[in-house]
Amino acid sequence: MTAPDDRRARLGMREVAAAAGVSPQTVSRVLNDHPHIRPETRARVLETVSRLGYRVNNAARTLGTRSTRTLGVLASDATLYGPAVGIAALDAAAREQGRWIATAYADADSESSVIAAADRLLTQGVDGIIVLAPHLTTSAALRKAHPDVRMAALHEGEGAERQAEGAAAAVRHLIGLGHRRIARLAGPAAWSEAVSREAGAVAALTEAGLDTTLRWEGDWTAATAAGLSRAIAAAAREPDGPTAVVAANDQMALGLISGLRAAGVEVPGSVSVTGFDDNPDAAFYRPALTTVRLDVAGEARRAVAEVLGEIDAPPHPAAPTLVPRASTTRPPTPTP
Repeated sequence: MTAPDDRRARLGMREVAAAAGVSPQTVSRVLNDHPHIRPETRARVLETVSRLGYRVNNAARTLGTRSTRTLGVLASDATLYGPAVGIAALDAAAREQGRWIATAYADADSESSVIAAADRLLTQGVDGIIVLAPHLTTSAALRKAHPDVRMAALHEGEGAERQAEGAAAAVRHLIGLGHRRIARLAGPAAWSEAVSREAGAVAALTEAGLDTTLRWEGDWTAATAAGLSRAIAAAAREPDGPTAVVAANDQMALGLISGLRAAGVEVPGSVSVTGFDDNPDAAFYRPALTTVRLDVAGEARRAVAEVLGEIDAPPHPAAPTLVPRASTTRPPTPTP
């Protein structure tokens, strides 16, 4: 027989919402004493909370305030450099505004996992949610599930445009060195950052009248890029093969450089490689990696300002910066 305390411990906002016939967001608004809730709806939710024995573990309720001064961050994979540095930047940006963050992790491939993570954040009474690197489909599902929650994303809107600008800068750098056959090692197509970076690279190639069909797709990891390097090395040996590769992040660039060298293809002697992110180790790759640096701190300040409703004068992050290093050079001279 299940003890009452065990049953209550398993109760969540979704269960309360289902029993009361409302959305989890409505339950959150009632528990946090938000205005503009119909009296009959408020009464029904509170009666359900009491009847089910739902325990409200919420600083805002305990202190009798409508705000926890906490912002939720919904992330997917903090083992990658991009999400990890994004979380750190959001934490710093929130603290600048006298807030702090609560982070929930989700499987970005799973719509239900993303929505459940958002529910966990709302149970804590967060004042809004900043979405960090989910898939495009799950991001849309999250907004549909919680239309009344104030949300922002770290790399949407102008942030997405800056990602595209950065990728275009990498391509133009290679074109300036004389490369005309430039391949792309793209990130996973369902990720918003990968879409933006791919769009920027393709736009720059198209603008220069160059081939856009030289493309491989990775999953952001060095291991997968190293696995793809055999095919890329074989293509590079062909007369019309790539003399340069634009990787969608530094970790894939690292794996590609390692794999190309293992396959007997010199970087940058035979193939130049660029990355994206300028992670702290990029200058210590061998060769040191040419990459693109984003103003992640500025992007985080913009996202925090947006989720707090400070949209009249939002922070303006700096433009992306190309950081040239030893992994790029002029293309090899064809053998007579």
